[in-house]
Amino acid sequence: MSTVLKHGLIYTGSEKIVDGYLRFDKQIINVGPMSEYKAQVSDDKIIDLEGQVVVPGFIDVHSHGGYSFDSMDGDASQIDEMVNDMVHEGITTYFATTMTQSHENIAHAMVGIKEAAAKNPVIQGIHLEGPFVSPIFKGAQPEEYIESPDIDAFAHWNELSGGMIKLVTYAPENENTTEFEKYCIEHNIVLSVGHSNATRAQMKGSLASHVTHLYNAQRELKHREPGVTGHALLEGNMYCEIIADGFHVFPDMIKLAYDLKGPDKIELVTDSMRAKGMPEGVSELGGQKVIVKDKQARLESGNLAGSVLQYQDAFKNIMKFTGCGIEDAVKMSSVNQAREFGLTQKGAIEVGKDADLNVLDSDLNVVKTFSFGRLFEK
Repeated sequence: MSTVLKHGLIYTGSEKIVDGYLRFDKQIINVGPMSEYKAQVSDDKIIDLEGQVVVPGFIDVHSHGGYSFDSMDGDASQIDEMVNDMVHEGITTYFATTMTQSHENIAHAMVGIKEAAAKNPVIQGIHLEGPFVSPIFKGAQPEEYIESPDIDAFAHWNELSGGMIKLVTYAPENENTTEFEKYCIEHNIVLSVGHSNATRAQMKGSLASHVTHLYNAQRELKHREPGVTGHALLEGNMYCEIIADGFHVFPDMIKLAYDLKGPDKIELVTDSMRAKGMPEGVSELGGQKVIVKDKQARLESGNLAGSVLQYQDAFKNIMKFTGCGIEDAVKMSSVNQAREFGLTQKGAIEVGKDADLNVLDSDLNVVKTFSFGRLFEK
């Protein structure tokens, strides 16, 4: 049996349908203007949206946790519960993100995430953030576990995960990088520079095509050395993550990145940690004490420690900070991620794709999310 959404303002990812309808079960069956709608016997549930907005489900490729849980805990049932909570903020595709830790802890996380993904198909990949980063820009990555790339360890983690590692954050200035990059390319793992002190020349020599949380924890843009940030802004092939909470990056600098990169190369991420969705107070990240206050998560040193950003707020903020419209926000929240990571069933409202959809009210708050056609309602 199928569900039909009628009279919605639909942004498919490639076009805008002002008075449209959608028919779907686990996948999208029909989409088009109401003038083409014809009732069918299979229409089990009909919902009149009365002009509410429909967009593709959000894709978060960088998030450590939320709702009291963290991917590094390696507990499959908790990760499953955490991801189901995230669906309520509009996330229908999720890359469980790890962090710099001991080899044993990372291995444990790989196994737990794989088990969670076996029962929760929202989990479509793993983002391995560290341990192959730079201590100079460690951010909230524990320095005692930072190291140069270890291909044997990385290959072992990828095997334990069932080949789920889709994205890896590393510092290309480290030793042993060339062979590591080749391994990742051969295994279709996207290389992302982050927590890095790389120069423009070192960036040009790398095979990276993605930058982790642009501006944050990386060699800054300066007039005599563009660094990681400058390279990301200058090179057309580079995808740039943005944490659009207004704290990690000043809104004017988000606008600058948008003006230089355009909407086709920016990807909104939350970089959220376990305190997301929880009361303010003391939390934890990678064994480190985190203090959450005024919607910010910080280590005792004052360093930002991930975020408590909900994805629907990132979606609204990117429009507020840049002046872009819903069409461009959809590109940065869904379309670009699906294209970059080969998620052929995701990222757009098209016949045959998974029925991953968000219904937004007049203030663009998520009021309904459909994940594989299943309704999650606020």
